[in-house]
Amino acid sequence: MRMLRIGPYLLDNPVALAPMAGVTDLPFRKLCRDLGAGLVVSEMITSDASLWQSRKTQLRLVHADEAAPRSVQIAGSEPEQLAAAAQFNVAQGAQIIDINMGCPAKKVCRKAAGSALLRDEELVRDILQAVVSAVEVPVTLKMRTGWSPEQRNGVSIARIAEDSGIQALAVHGRTRSCSFNGEAEFDTIADICAAVDIPVFANGDIDSPQRARAVQEYTGAAGIMLGRAAQGRPWLPGQVAHYLEHGSIPADPDWNSQYAIISGHLHALHQFYGAYMGVRAARKHIGWYIQNLEHRADAGDFKRFFNSIEDAAAQLHALDQFFNRSEQQWNKELAA
Repeated sequence: MRMLRIGPYLLDNPVALAPMAGVTDLPFRKLCRDLGAGLVVSEMITSDASLWQSRKTQLRLVHADEAAPRSVQIAGSEPEQLAAAAQFNVAQGAQIIDINMGCPAKKVCRKAAGSALLRDEELVRDILQAVVSAVEVPVTLKMRTGWSPEQRNGVSIARIAEDSGIQALAVHGRTRSCSFNGEAEFDTIADICAAVDIPVFANGDIDSPQRARAVQEYTGAAGIMLGRAAQGRPWLPGQVAHYLEHGSIPADPDWNSQYAIISGHLHALHQFYGAYMGVRAARKHIGWYIQNLEHRADAGDFKRFFNSIEDAAAQLHALDQFFNRSEQQWNKELAA
């Protein structure tokens, strides 16, 4: 397996967890790192300094006990603001600054940020040069293959990034206008990999170790970035990394191991957010875990019940009951 370096940081493996708003908070990042991801990237932090004191942003700035390198994504559209945001986040402990030019969300693109920036290559250059000049740490870029299928300017953007001092790219195999619709395409990512000498992470619709290897071989990407497929499967990045290096796929965690992972994650969410917000943040994460257990007859009923719980202790008790009951049912079916 090829080693992947970003600035002074040699990654444990070339498999990264994508930044996802509302998902890649500190508890989830730490869990994915513990289970084998080579790099994790924070939720995006706005470059608007007036919002840095909000509770949401304050929580996104926490990097306590997080393994190096700590990569923090920033979002915005003004070069000076983004440069200041990069300096601010480095002061808070960021060791890599990642710039968001990949998010297709309307609330982001309405402000000409995220993937909307890909339409203006001069602005892209100004932003990248401003941020790279503002900090001593490596700067990376998350992008898409272009603005629209008719304007796949990903290769041009990648060359601008390399010329501006960007030290790694992550490229999602869709354009801005595609959002998350249709299938990701990897021809443009392959063209980008051939056009630049900096490491490129291929991203988009990679949901298994086999798919990861196929995409890496097709594109020539130095790394793989996993997004939505890791929701409810924080062990997936580690499985992908093992397969890329050894050619064998570790089994999913067994029933007891999954319970330990999920209950530990639930405890961490309650501790990180506090009882009120932790209960609410837990609903989506537990929902993703349970979604992957839909072969259990009672999975749907449990998910609906769990989403109605308002108390942290009651959530933990319900999870314990579900796993114990389902394990007994599972054992009965095996013995039948």
